Amino acid sequence: MSVNYAEGLSPYEHKGKCGHPEKFDTPEELEEKLREFSRLVLQSRHMVVITGAGISTSAGIPDFRGPNGVWTLEQKGQTPNVSVTFETAIPTVTHRALVALERHGFLKYLISQNVDGLHLRSGFPRNKLAELHGSMFVEECDKCHTQYVRSTVVPTMALRPTGNLCTQKKSRGVCRGKLHDTILDWEDALPDLELELSSQHCRKADLCLCLGTSLQIVPCGNLPLATKRNQGKIVIVNLQPTKHDKKADLRIYAYVDEVMTQVCKILNIQIPEYYGPTCVLKSIHTQEGEESMNVVIKDSELLSGYRSEVKEVKVKFETLENQSDETNLEVHESKIKDESVKIESSGMNIQADQDDNIEKSQSIENFLEKSDSETTRCNVETIEQIKSDSVGRFEVTVDKGAVKRQKCLSQKVKHEEVNSISKKVKTEKYNG
Repeated sequence: MSVNYAEGLSPYEHKGKCGHPEKFDTPEELEEKLREFSRLVLQSRHMVVITGAGISTSAGIPDFRGPNGVWTLEQKGQTPNVSVTFETAIPTVTHRALVALERHGFLKYLISQNVDGLHLRSGFPRNKLAELHGSMFVEECDKCHTQYVRSTVVPTMALRPTGNLCTQKKSRGVCRGKLHDTILDWEDALPDLELELSSQHCRKADLCLCLGTSLQIVPCGNLPLATKRNQGKIVIVNLQPTKHDKKADLRIYAYVDEVMTQVCKILNIQIPEYYGPTCVLKSIHTQEGEESMNVVIKDSELLSGYRSEVKEVKVKFETLENQSDETNLEVHESKIKDESVKIESSGMNIQADQDDNIEKSQSIENFLEKSDSETTRCNVETIEQIKSDSVGRFEVTVDKGAVKRQKCLSQKVKHEEVNSISKKVKTEKYNG
């Protein structure tokens, strides 16, 4: 447990500020913030999530700086009452919601400060996950750096030898390097590759979501600033104050499980059930040449997870908001055949590219169709150009050769045949 983990660390004075009072948004505030949060998720092209101990408290694992956290109670000479172990703890709604968001193509990379292993055991793909402070279930070879994921907790902490040897085959036999745990002590350096991948994704991200963390521990606590410097947005969900509250574009004070449940409901994403610890090495969205850890799952019981196939992308979404009557025509090129999409507009863009799957597109469509406007469909075999003179809100959907748009707008659509293969669609203003 986090208690045993804390006891295994070296003595350390600078554990951050502990015991801050918790704050809760009103139901009205929370509802409005959840809609805004969902809109940001839909709008994002590269969302990164950073998690802390607060997402595991509903699994029975105490946090560290909360009102009943390990460090908070330690200052009072007390210890938390714990009824679960790392091995019996079950991934929370938040853990499973993040699995669903990754499967649907919204979540590109997950950065965790937790050592409880619940992200990996929930089925979150290892090559899209950075466990910056280590995992209680993982050993690593000191020679080839292969990681071994086990179903039981490793016997040591603070990067000490576990007594096991690496069994990876090399050109000249077996590696036989010594395995050590991956749990960092206070002064240990973070793993180079995972820290670099985390930094890269945060610099690339247009949305950084921070869940259940006070962001006090660096360097992880400062990673959201890389997103901010890249003109991205920061969303923080935590009951206590965090280090970067003033820099957040959206600050939510609520239980993370409640937030993630409602957001997935708005996005029409089903949160998977949990049937036991499951390890997945590669995401269905993995691109050729992606850098990742060499990981081996040692226990067959961890291999009984879901198996999915990448589905063809046939959908492009574009939403233009707050356009004036003087808006100039904008050209949006779409080559549906090879599934490459180029979108440029001053409004809000939502689209699915070739690295996304059809489930993300369906979630976006469901969200947009919950608006007050009705939708209509006009059949077009393929589209090479879409020119729009837009007033108000306008949506274009390309789905297997069909164009779908919102009806109650100052728009009308004309179809002009360009040739036997492609057609041009123009939208023109009209009164009524």
